[in-house]
Amino acid sequence: MSIMRRMSDVFQQKANKVLDRAENPVEAIDLAYQKQLEALQQVRRSVADVLTSEKRLELQASQLQASQAKLQTQAKTALQQGREDLAKLALTRAQAAQSQLDGLQQQVQQMRDQEQKLELTAQKLQAKVEGFRTQRETIKAQYSAAQASTKVGEAVTGLSDHMADVTMMIERAQDKTQQMQARAQAIDQLVDSGTLDQIGIGSGDDIDRQLQASVTDASVDSQLAAMKQELVGSSAAAPRLTAGNTADSLVVRIHGEDQYRLAPGEQSQIDQLDQKLSAAVAGDDETAFGSALRDLLNFVRAHGELVGPDQLATSAVVLPSEDMTLAEAKALLAGGQVVEAGGPSGATPAPSA
Repeated sequence: MSIMRRMSDVFQQKANKVLDRAENPVEAIDLAYQKQLEALQQVRRSVADVLTSEKRLELQASQLQASQAKLQTQAKTALQQGREDLAKLALTRAQAAQSQLDGLQQQVQQMRDQEQKLELTAQKLQAKVEGFRTQRETIKAQYSAAQASTKVGEAVTGLSDHMADVTMMIERAQDKTQQMQARAQAIDQLVDSGTLDQIGIGSGDDIDRQLQASVTDASVDSQLAAMKQELVGSSAAAPRLTAGNTADSLVVRIHGEDQYRLAPGEQSQIDQLDQKLSAAVAGDDETAFGSALRDLLNFVRAHGELVGPDQLATSAVVLPSEDMTLAEAKALLAGGQVVEAGGPSGATPAPSA
């Protein structure tokens, strides 16, 4: 084998391998289907061309028939007028027209036969294209499913390059983490045993640390006892809390805001707003809940007297803030935090200001 032939074989092998990797079966099938559609279109154009030629021949035959009939009429007229020579000339031309007409009719018949063959070919090709279209969709679906299954399998088993890199990074991270955990445990063990001492102001061995801990505990206990004695001695001077729900007023706190003192006559209006709020909670209506809560809070702000910071009062009712959601309210009620008798069911009691 010559050098040039061997080089040609090697080049073809390499090129075939590259083309095989670059070739996409789905694109190849689509190209084949496109070529079949183009072939079918070409056959249809050929049928149209043949039919056009056939119609032109039929038109020429019609013209020859008309000319022949005219010549026959002219021959008869010439004989009536005694012009035998003109009659003979007309009949001669009519005979030539008949010969041409016979040839045209043969060509028309040939065109019709060719048209029928092309139409039959077009029908067969149409059926073939439709069958290939169904087969194309099936092959594309099978290839896509196989491709997806291969990618998933490579990802799960770690055969893909990306998953292999991820697996290696995870293994390295786990190794470093375990090494760091082991080192931390070793250092803690050495510190606890006194083998390693802490560096800094508080450095010392384990015995020093235990002695220092005992001194610290004693100091803390003495400071705590002194603080308790100070609180007991100053309890007489502390301000006293006023009742939040007396016969004269009702103290309500809005969570995150201030306290308000309401007149006893406002209790009925609060009960009505509370019933509206309870109905929204029972009906699981987020919009109605937000509207009822805003109405209740606005009523307390508008009709209540603001309690000053220097007046400590026990809140009979604590209302939630305006941004509370229906889900939070239901969770609060489900947890058993309900209001005592005489307060809104959507609020929570508070024992202190």
